[in-house]
Amino acid sequence: MTQRLSSIAILLLLCTFLITAQDVKRPRITGISHVAVYVHNVDSSLAFYRDFLGFQEQYRLNKPTGEPSTIFIKVNDLQCVELFPEKEAGTDRLYQVALITDNSEGMRAYLASRGVKVPEKVGKGRIGNYNFSVKDPDGRVVEIVQYEPTGWTIQDSGKHMSDSRISTHIKHIGFAVDSLNRSLRFYHDILGFEETWRGSRDSSMLSWVNLRVPDGTDYVEFMLYKDPPTMERLGTMNHFSLEVEDVSKAAASLEARPERKKYTRTIEVRTGINHKRQCNLFDPDGTRSEIMEPNTVDGKPVPPSTVPTPRY
Repeated sequence: MTQRLSSIAILLLLCTFLITAQDVKRPRITGISHVAVYVHNVDSSLAFYRDFLGFQEQYRLNKPTGEPSTIFIKVNDLQCVELFPEKEAGTDRLYQVALITDNSEGMRAYLASRGVKVPEKVGKGRIGNYNFSVKDPDGRVVEIVQYEPTGWTIQDSGKHMSDSRISTHIKHIGFAVDSLNRSLRFYHDILGFEETWRGSRDSSMLSWVNLRVPDGTDYVEFMLYKDPPTMERLGTMNHFSLEVEDVSKAAASLEARPERKKYTRTIEVRTGINHKRQCNLFDPDGTRSEIMEPNTVDGKPVPPSTVPTPRY
């Protein structure tokens, strides 16, 4: 009798857990907050992002020694590029992908209910916004950010946005993924991203998968591969896209800037497989910024690729 009651109690607890997990709703994810990259030389990176691309330094956080720990390069009132001094030379430059939510504690509880390892509580960062971090299937840091009215981000609204900045919007962040299936389970099944397009360089295997945030228009781009990429190759695969209305005009603007003489690479406008005009720029560490127009050259959508995935 006692054993039977114990079994019933365990069953009731399990049912309660399942019902509770199902009742936890996912808060909104409205867009990309920032992309964080490691840099070897802060001054060289500032010369690229600030002096060449025209973005302004928003603010910086320093270590107790006075050396910078984080430099915020403002793209618009809700988005920035964060520069972190590298921890080790010759390693992956992409440190963090950050998403905007309107309820960070609700998101923490939701992710926990879906089996994602989360911190015990949501903290408030040094710039006054609530945030916490989790890791995706590839071990990449995904930060969840809730902007606070008293935080530095909102308090800086309307400031540090030069007319010379090459773009006013980070449209997507792209990164290499080992397993498409595992990544889809995390970003699509759990976070609620919606797949919008698949592309391939040739007819043999899939190259990209795009997934849009559930409550906005920004997206992430899975970069697929057959063989594990080298660190140099990762600098091209891991990237972020800066949206512009006219990529030829943007390229001409860059060509005319005094800082162009310090940028040794060719600036080439081309039409991608997605039929959008674009050009690639690389910071001193090889991290790629993709300048891209929002629409296809003929205004027609490109059908998604149906070729097989390169791995699993």
